[in-house]
Amino acid sequence: MLSQVYCSGSQPFRQRLLPWVQSTALSRSRATDRVQPSAIRHVRSWSNIPFITVPLSRTHGKSFAHRSELKHAKRIVVKLGSAVVTRGDECGLALGRLASIVEQVSVLQNQGREMMLVTSGAVAFGKQRLRHEILLSQSVRQALHSGQNQLKEMAIPVLEARACAAAGQSGLMALYEAMFTQYSICAAQILVTNLDFHDEQKRRNLNGTLHELLRMNIVPIVNTNDAVVPPAEPNSDLQGVISVKDNDSLAARLAVEMKTDLLIVLSDVEGLFDSPPGSDDAKLIDIFYPGDQQSVTFGTKSRVGMGGMEAKVKAALWALQGGTSVVIANGTHPKVSGHVITDIVEGKKVGTFFSEVKPAGPTVEQQGEMARSGGRMLATLEPEQRAEIIHHLADLLTDQRDEILLANKKDLEEAEGKDQVIRRRLAAPLLKRLSLSTSKLNSLAIGLRQIAASSQDSVGRVLRRTRIAKNLELEQVAVPIGVLLVIFESRPDCLPQVAALAIASGNGLLLKGGKEATHSNRILHLLAQEALSIHGVKEAIQLVNTREEVEDLCRLDKMIDLIIPRGSSQLVRDIQKAAKGIPVMGHSEGICHMYVDSEASVDKVTRLVRDSKCEYPAACNALETLLIHRDLLRTPLFDQIIDMLRVEQVKIHAGPKFASYLTFSPSEVKSLRTEYGDLELCIEVVDSVQEAIDHIHKYGSSHTDVIVTENEKTAEFFLQHVDSACVFWNASTRFSDGYRFGLGAEVGISTSRIHARGPVGLEGLLTTKWLLRGQDHVVSDFSEHGSLKYLHENLPVPQRNTN
Repeated sequence: MLSQVYCSGSQPFRQRLLPWVQSTALSRSRATDRVQPSAIRHVRSWSNIPFITVPLSRTHGKSFAHRSELKHAKRIVVKLGSAVVTRGDECGLALGRLASIVEQVSVLQNQGREMMLVTSGAVAFGKQRLRHEILLSQSVRQALHSGQNQLKEMAIPVLEARACAAAGQSGLMALYEAMFTQYSICAAQILVTNLDFHDEQKRRNLNGTLHELLRMNIVPIVNTNDAVVPPAEPNSDLQGVISVKDNDSLAARLAVEMKTDLLIVLSDVEGLFDSPPGSDDAKLIDIFYPGDQQSVTFGTKSRVGMGGMEAKVKAALWALQGGTSVVIANGTHPKVSGHVITDIVEGKKVGTFFSEVKPAGPTVEQQGEMARSGGRMLATLEPEQRAEIIHHLADLLTDQRDEILLANKKDLEEAEGKDQVIRRRLAAPLLKRLSLSTSKLNSLAIGLRQIAASSQDSVGRVLRRTRIAKNLELEQVAVPIGVLLVIFESRPDCLPQVAALAIASGNGLLLKGGKEATHSNRILHLLAQEALSIHGVKEAIQLVNTREEVEDLCRLDKMIDLIIPRGSSQLVRDIQKAAKGIPVMGHSEGICHMYVDSEASVDKVTRLVRDSKCEYPAACNALETLLIHRDLLRTPLFDQIIDMLRVEQVKIHAGPKFASYLTFSPSEVKSLRTEYGDLELCIEVVDSVQEAIDHIHKYGSSHTDVIVTENEKTAEFFLQHVDSACVFWNASTRFSDGYRFGLGAEVGISTSRIHARGPVGLEGLLTTKWLLRGQDHVVSDFSEHGSLKYLHENLPVPQRNTN
């Protein structure tokens, strides 16, 4: 439990100069089909306890336990703090920011949600108007008095807040009305005071009015009636009965009164921090639980407004107790304010989420820290110790075979829909990936022992030695990358492979597996941690079991050094798109080609095509496009290929040139850039090896490409000119695999050109650092008039252990 929580300091938002009209040029039509509340959220009911004796206890009203559930929020209150609505000079409104907020609220309203706004800004808007009036009045008097056109410096009196509110409220509402009109949405103004909540009849009237507005698809815009409200009394609210002291309290009161699903509190604060926001170690608290506020120290309040963070937290906890979920977030940051509300509703990790359900295990941020710390300890072990851990894990895979297969059986039953509770179904190729067997576990154990052998000379291996000068020697050594995040689908056998590679390379590891392999992944991770425990580095490998979205994991740039996705091409593309500031190593598609040359062997072709396409069609290294030299058309070799594909029940798609040769042909392919991942294959005709190469470069994914020919010169031309991670001659595409390459296993196959390419094993998980050993050496001694000269002599490198 955190002992202290802080709010972030305020930063004035840069004033936007473009009119709000330009920010809302595209209008959106009102949604006609409304979603019934019972279809999305829990049914809630009031207790018999009078409202003014809060805290309330709702029979069925519970707040959402996890961020991912926020997407089901039907009724939402958005509170806009003064710092969000007003400009940095506190005089006038931040029109661009306000227009963006209106757009987001309108999008959600048109999705069928019921949106309410609690807004500040009347005082700031009125202050701007009154200042203009005073300046105009003073300028006229100055001109008359002096008889000159030049104006002297004029002092502006302090303006009373109630007068400013009275002058600004109508203008603020007119602005909201005009903005919402751009999206075909009607807004209604409601001004309240404390009496409207404490007087039972007024409270019922207010409640009825709000419900009727929501029923008519109108957005209520609620504000305290600052023109008549009494001065705030510090610390007089939230003592059993919440008062309308500020808009934070008002928003919480309104949210509970209206049985709201979600309250979003926007200000110029990021949320809650575990230490002063300006300090080096400050971390934003993702989830805040009741009870954590017992020993809270708050930072400074917002630059404007009456609430402050303490009022926000108290109001948030009060609303949470009443059954409303709460998120406190920054609504002024220029990079996120344009989508902060919609991001929160989509369940993204924005601001601080208040939850009554505290997870049993650590948060993913804490897991990242443990992986970092454990990985650094792992890297300091002797190579023999890391190898011993991997050998022990290999032994556990066979010794605990029955337990592993039992867990895997449960995953398969759920995936096949036999489990009446879950009833999930996976496609046949994914089911095959999900399945474990005794032979698979034995192969895994063999691969792990290969990794253990190669790990003897990996971390700390000297790559280069240079004598810079006398007694000044430089070394370049191999070191771990840091913390790896590996996201994988379906294949639980991936977990021990990746774990062994991380152990051998001394990297910390975060693993995020698919839900379909939950039981298998859990037991395999426990075995990995059991193996790590023999040398006290159990925490180096973490399995993410929380309800974290992949996109949220990709934002942990301060904890993760490299993301490695293993799964469908769509998964890889999504991760590459979501990763912000974290390198991603992998391939988005596996569009593998095989070119059958005019001098290909009849005996080899059908074997190679069958193995490449049919042995495991769901794999990323399976054949997807078969290029055939034109001279082979209408030959026995071509007929044998077609007959074999028919026997194997492979659906054929014709490329444009191939289709032109045939009177009756298979359906013409829609795209030559297709990864089928099933028993489907595109066939296209080319006139030469050069045309085959050009086709591969245009439509391929730089994964694995093959030539089948008996002409060595043609083969070497193909091998040298095809720019792919793996290029083969007379071999199946399926050889593109870390285990088959002798790497023991792979963390994935990379088609990028930086750092690692092709099947990535142990070497691909290492980077380098430079070690310089000297004796009181300074650069000035090597200057033009210095006493020393650079030698830059290459020194012998210690031989690698190849056993």
